[in-house]
Amino acid sequence: MTVKILVADDEASIREVVQLYLEREGFTVHVAADGDAALELEAETRPDLLILDIMLPRRTGWEICRALPRRVPVIFLTAKSTEADKITGFSLGADDYITKPFSPRELVARVKAVLRRSGLIFADGDELGFPGLAIRPATQAVEKGGRSISLSPKEFDLLLFLARHPRIVFTREQLLTNVWGYGFEGDDRTVDATVKRLRQKIADPDNSFIHTVWGTGYKFEVTGK
Repeated sequence: MTVKILVADDEASIREVVQLYLEREGFTVHVAADGDAALELEAETRPDLLILDIMLPRRTGWEICRALPRRVPVIFLTAKSTEADKITGFSLGADDYITKPFSPRELVARVKAVLRRSGLIFADGDELGFPGLAIRPATQAVEKGGRSISLSPKEFDLLLFLARHPRIVFTREQLLTNVWGYGFEGDDRTVDATVKRLRQKIADPDNSFIHTVWGTGYKFEVTGK
C-alpha cells in the first residue's frame, strides 16, 4: 500500500538517517551497502524510487542506472559535486542530484517532489488529472470529459483514494478500512456496490479507470487512450 524506496549507500550512518526520515513519512524503505546488493534488492522489491550514492563498492551508482531493467525514478545522493558529475547523473536519467553534506528534511521534500512528478503520490489539495477525468479534492468535484458529474461522498472518497494510489491493488477489507474507517460495520458487498456505481458514472469507451483484480480486489489504472 505504501511507496517503496531503495537507499544504497556504503555509509551506515547515512543509510540509517535516510531510512529514519523516510519511514517517518510513511514510506517503506529498503537499504543496501553496495551496488550488487542494490541491484538484487531492486529486482526483489521493485521499488518506486532509488536513492543512490555514486561511489558504491562493487558497482557504482552510474553502473546501477545503466543496468536497471526498467525505468525507475532515481535521486543521486553523493559527495561528487562537480558540474561534470551532475551532468553525467542527469544524462543517465537521474530525476534529482543532491550533494553531501545534506539536509535530511530537504531530501524528504525532494523525494516527495519526484514522486509527485511521477504520479506516485499527491498532496492533499492537488488536482488529479487523467485522460477524460479530473478530480479536485479541494472542492470534491469530478469532471468527466469536461462535464461535472455527481458523486456521493463515499463514491468520491473511494475514487480519490484509488486515484492517489495508481496501479496498487487493494483488497476489499483494505478499502473498507481506508475509505469507510475502522468503525464501519459493513462488508465486502458495500465496496462492490460502490465500485459498480462509480464505474457507471466515470467509465467511458476509451478509459476504464477502476479494474477488478480477480481473487484480490480493485485498482485504479488508466488503460485506454
